[in-house]
Amino acid sequence: MEANPFSTSRTCAMNRVQQDSPAHASLTLALAACSLLACSTNPYTDRSQVLLMSQSQEAQLGAQAYAQTLQDPKVKISQDPREVEPVKRVAKRIIEAAKASKYADIAQQFEWEVNVIKDDKTLNAFALPGGKIAVYTGIFPIAKNEAGLAAIMGHEVVHALARHGGERMSQNVLAQVGMQAANITLAVVGVDPILSQGALTALGVGTNMGILLPFSRAHESEADYIGLLLAAQAGYDPREAVRVWERMEQVSKGQPAEFLSTHPSHGTRISQLEGWMNEALSYYKPQPGIAADLPSVSVR
Repeated sequence: MEANPFSTSRTCAMNRVQQDSPAHASLTLALAACSLLACSTNPYTDRSQVLLMSQSQEAQLGAQAYAQTLQDPKVKISQDPREVEPVKRVAKRIIEAAKASKYADIAQQFEWEVNVIKDDKTLNAFALPGGKIAVYTGIFPIAKNEAGLAAIMGHEVVHALARHGGERMSQNVLAQVGMQAANITLAVVGVDPILSQGALTALGVGTNMGILLPFSRAHESEADYIGLLLAAQAGYDPREAVRVWERMEQVSKGQPAEFLSTHPSHGTRISQLEGWMNEALSYYKPQPGIAADLPSVSVR
C-alpha cells in the first residue's frame, strides 16, 4: 500500500521543533488531548466513536436548543389534534421500542418531549440529545402515513440515542486542534506566512472532505439502519421507509453530489434500506390500526 505522503514530512517538522519551545509545548498539548479521548462503541454497528463531552452536557445543550427553537416568535406550535395526536402516538411507540433496545439505558434517562411545529413548507423533523423531538407539518406528505412517520422519527431519535451530535462536536474540536498544531509547525519550520495560510486552507478542505463529511454520512446511514429496526420493533412496517425516500427523491431538486454532501444520496439510502430489510422484517409484528394516513397540508 502506498505510504501516506504527509507522514514523513510531518515527522521531520516535529523533529525540527525545539523541545523547550512554545511550539513544542503546544504540539505536545495537542497530542496529549488526542491521547485522552473518550472512546465508545456503537452497540448496533460496532463503530468506534470519539466523545469528548458527557451525556448530561449533551442533554443540557439539547434542552437549550429545543427551548430556543420553540420560543422563536416565528415558530408556531400546532395545537390541532389531527396533527398532534398521530405524531405523539408514533413517538410513544418509538420511545417504547428505544427503551427496550440496545439503547435502553440512555433512553430511560432521556426526558422525552414531543412537539409539532405548524410549518407546511418545511420538510423536517429532529430529535435532540435528551429526547427533545420536533416534527414539522411539512414532512407529512413525505411520511404520508404513521408507518412513514415512524421511519422518519426512528431515524431522528437514533441520532440522539447514538450521541451523533456529541460526536460531531468532538470531531470539530479535534479538527481545530489539528489546524492549530499545523499552524505552529509551519511557522517553526520557516514556511512563508502567505504559503502557510494557503497550506492551512488546503488542510481545512482536506479536514472537511476527509474526516467530517464522511463521518456525517456514517451518522446518517447508522440512523437509517437502527431507525429502521426501531420502527419495526415499534410495530410499523419497515418497508414504508423505502417509500418515504422514494417520495423524498421525487420532491428534492438540486441534490449535491454524494461526495460533497453530508447525507448519502437518495439512491444510496434506498439501496441500503433494501439491504437491511430482511433483518428489520424479522422484528416486525404487524399490528392493525397503527398506520393511518396523516392529515393533508397546504401544497408547497
